[in-house]
Amino acid sequence: MALSDADVQKQIKHMMAFIEQEANEKAEEIDAKAEEEFNIEKGRLVQTQRLKIMEYYEKKEKQIEQQKKIQMSNLMNQARLKVLKARDDMISDMLNEARQRLAKIANDPGRYHVLMEGLILQGFFQLLESKVSVRCRKQDVAVVQAAIQKNIPIYQAAVKNNIDARIDQNNFLSSEISGGIEIYNADGKIKVSNTLESRLDLMAQQMMPEIRVTLFGVNQNRKFLD
Repeated sequence: MALSDADVQKQIKHMMAFIEQEANEKAEEIDAKAEEEFNIEKGRLVQTQRLKIMEYYEKKEKQIEQQKKIQMSNLMNQARLKVLKARDDMISDMLNEARQRLAKIANDPGRYHVLMEGLILQGFFQLLESKVSVRCRKQDVAVVQAAIQKNIPIYQAAVKNNIDARIDQNNFLSSEISGGIEIYNADGKIKVSNTLESRLDLMAQQMMPEIRVTLFGVNQNRKFLD
């Protein structure tokens, strides 16, 4: 039985509707898949960039932390140097004050005579020479001469040897020093400096660890005491 034109048109419309529906469903499927792939790729890109940003700021944070440590270390070193300088200045001021007080010793005749005798006898024993010359301040000649005469027999009795000790009248010590003497061997190549200033410097050098402990306390960072 042949189809009428109306039936043919109806079937064609039905087929076209079916094809259109399939096309729409396919298009929707493609759109959905594209959207899914887009979201996946977008998520991947976002995560990648997020990780890069986090890495960048972590690196910056580490750099800043390192700079802070360096700056803190520099500040601590500067502070430590200032403390050390302040301590050195205090010790220098103390030694300068001690040097100024040395002049008072020479102004005390009884005390200065005894001190001069000890300095001269010590110089004799340090040189152990048979002939020595003694230099002193011009104003101390009488005191030094008396100390020499007193110590010659003491020295000779101790070492069982004679000594010729004389004041060098051609070379006096500067009147700017506080006192004391210098003793030379016969050819002047060996010297024992027993001026009050040199004795103070020697004593300060030997006692510096004790001085620092007295003034500033024990250094907790110091491992060895000798």
